[in-house]
This record gives sequence, structure tokens and C-alpha cells, in this order.
Amino acid sequence: MKKPIALVTRIDRADEQAWVAILARLLPESEIVHFHEMDDAQRDAAEIAIVANPDPGHVAALPNLKWIHSLWAGVERLVAELGQAAPPIVRLEDPELARVMAEAILAWTYYLHRDMPAYRRQQAAAIWRQHPYRRPGDLTVGILGMGLLGKAAAGKLTAAGFRVTGWARSPQQIDGVDMVSAESGLDRLLRTSDIVVSLLPLTSETRGLLDARRLSSMKTGARLINFSRGPIIVDVDLIAALDAGHIAHAVLDVFDAEPLPPTSPYWRHDSVTVLPHISAPTDRNTAAVIVADNIKRYYATGALPAAIDIKRGY
Repeated sequence: MKKPIALVTRIDRADEQAWVAILARLLPESEIVHFHEMDDAQRDAAEIAIVANPDPGHVAALPNLKWIHSLWAGVERLVAELGQAAPPIVRLEDPELARVMAEAILAWTYYLHRDMPAYRRQQAAAIWRQHPYRRPGDLTVGILGMGLLGKAAAGKLTAAGFRVTGWARSPQQIDGVDMVSAESGLDRLLRTSDIVVSLLPLTSETRGLLDARRLSSMKTGARLINFSRGPIIVDVDLIAALDAGHIAHAVLDVFDAEPLPPTSPYWRHDSVTVLPHISAPTDRNTAAVIVADNIKRYYATGALPAAIDIKRGY
């Protein structure tokens, strides 16, 4: 008899079916069943739930779960909704996602480095004006968050010739990167970086991290890229810094509310580029292989994959 694995999501039905199809192919000895299609016996027998924005009530209705595998890299919503009593949660750590994110960071760093926002404004006003060229080595890119994604981004940026400073929660060393930590390191990164990139997880410590005080400590004319989570930035403080010209431009891919409401001032701000959360989409093919391998290993050895720290939130 195949072991049932619950798929618990609040995503599009076609998306769900695509996940079921690929996971079923990779896990032929298991039965991937959408929560709504499980009978009572299957819900009782399920030791593993594969989830994407699950309804907490549905997860709670699986009484014998040993662990949960998220299909996303970000798990803060999952932690908040399931609470401290949740079974161990395994987040998706996909090298392909890190590669795609690093690719996006390099692309949008070039966008800012080569003054594309200024040329966009000039086109709208029919102005023909060339801006001086700056070599990548003339700029410092500061990365907030040096996990898997931050390391991949730093590798792309240093290979392209940019100077890179990285800020991590605790001290670490990465070849070619000026690593800093603690509050003093954060202050130095903000003070010395021409472009600041946020890749931080959303936790109680990072929520509102980039507020008026920290934004004002950035270089005058610095640029900001947020590819992590919207609430890390205090929106009204960023708007004020942009209006004052202290921050020259912000590329924002994540927001407190998504989709971004039509009333948001970000849509119409001349110094903001709005992206619809596209910096690093999950690749279903590579992600499913990682999920399946973790599950096969668990059934073969009984060992759970490395789980997140519920208290930290990542």
C-alpha cells in the first residue's frame, strides 16, 4: 500500500495539479493526494505534508504529521500561521532559485549602475544627454542577508567587477566579499554602499529594519533593491527619503500587500521601479526533485531533513 502524502495549498488549481503530477512521477511509491481529496484514513496515515500557503486548519486536520515540506523558500507566513506548535518545517533550498535570484540582482544592479532610470525620464521628456560611464569597480554593492541567495548574488556581482559588502547576523568569511555583522556592521554597510540589496528573511528583528534612521544613514544618492520581503522597509520612510532625493531610486519586487494596491504611491513615483514579485520564481522541475529526494531519504533512513528554527522564523 502506498504511503499517502498530503498536498496542502491555497494556490491555483492548475498549479496544484502540475505539482501533483511531477511529484507523483518522482515518488512512485507514495500517493500524493490533495488535502480535499483525502479520506479520514489517509489523513490519519499522512506523516508528511507538502505545502504552499496552506490553510492552517487543514494542516491541523492531519493529526500524525512528522514534518512539513514547503514548496517556497520564504516560510515566514507559514511560521506565523501555524505557530510554535507546528511540526518541523523544511524550507525549499534550491540552487536553481539562488541562481535565478543572483541573475536578477545582477540585472537590476546594472540597471541602476548604468543610469537606466535617468534615461527613461529623459526619453519621456525627449532629452538627448549622455551620462558619464562608471566602472563596476567604482561602486560598492551592499547585500543584507548572506544565506544561500546572498552568497550566490555576491558571486555574480564580484565576477562582474563590483565591490561587495555583505551583512550577516553572525560573523562569517566569504572570499572576495567584505563581510560585516552586528549593528556596527549594518551601519557601515549602509554608510558606504552605492547600491543596497535586501535579501533578508522577514522576522521580528528584520521587520521595519530599513526605517527613517537607517535610510538616512545611507549615502546621499544611493539606490535600493528589495527582493526579500516588503515589511522590511517602512514604506512612508522610504517615500520620504525618495522625495527628498536622499535615495535616488528604489527597485521594489516585494510589498507589504500583494498585489500592490492601485492606490500605492509607489506606482506613480518617478524614482521607483515596481516589479510584480518576479525576481526568483520557483522552478517546479528542480524544486520537485529536491522535495522528492528529501522524502525518499526520510523513508529510507527515518532522518528528517534540516528544519527551520521556528523561533527565528527561518
